[in-house]
Amino acid sequence: MTTSARQAAVAGLFYPGDAGVLASTVTELLESAPADDSPAKAVIAPHAGYVYSGLTAAHAYRLLESRGERIRRVVLLGPAHRVYLRGMGLPSVEAFVTPLGEVPIDLDGVKLALAQPATEVSDDAHALEHSLEVHLPFLQSVLGDFRLIPIVVGACSADEVANVLEALWGGEETVIVASSDLSHFHPYADARAIDAQTTARIEARETTLQGEEACGAHALNGLLLAARTHDLHVRTLDVRNSGDTAGDRRRVVGYGAYALA
Repeated sequence: MTTSARQAAVAGLFYPGDAGVLASTVTELLESAPADDSPAKAVIAPHAGYVYSGLTAAHAYRLLESRGERIRRVVLLGPAHRVYLRGMGLPSVEAFVTPLGEVPIDLDGVKLALAQPATEVSDDAHALEHSLEVHLPFLQSVLGDFRLIPIVVGACSADEVANVLEALWGGEETVIVASSDLSHFHPYADARAIDAQTTARIEARETTLQGEEACGAHALNGLLLAARTHDLHVRTLDVRNSGDTAGDRRRVVGYGAYALA
């Protein structure tokens, strides 16, 4: 056991809190998404409760299954929902915990990220944040032995995020996961139109997304800027909303999964 760990904050809320139920739920979601062994340096996936966005997220994680034994490091970025954050926050702990066990932190990677501009240690930013946590059971299910660099992204520029990603880019052992939902609380038809426009902008690698289009806009803008630098292209895997899964169609939240390769 590690000496310091960030405990799960949304187990039993956003996803099952029982390890056995969680493992079977993730397996069922992955099996419901199409098999896809295409290469991807990065994926974008949503972060709502599994009943709402789990299937969309599974589309992204099917991409990583075939490389599960080769991927050794995950750079995970997601927006700050609970605290105001200028720049990017990294944790001081040695592991993150879910019902499926501990995920060790890449401490050297964290140090490298902290050496870049617009970064700081902020355990407060991580303590209750769900945008990173909900991805961990998927990662634990599709990867072997890996280490995590978790980054909560607050208000910052695409250049600042891209600078951190460049420092952590690595080779085939490193994958980047950007966490973001799409539009929020529009009627079903309106949301589909808005999310289609946002998807087109993501595919075009635009770096000026706004929060009303994607709640993880700051992280996405930085990743899409890095994608331009590395000549990665975006492929849409799945787009739907809570009206398609488990929600009322009068006020829906949009979800998208994308691969960058």
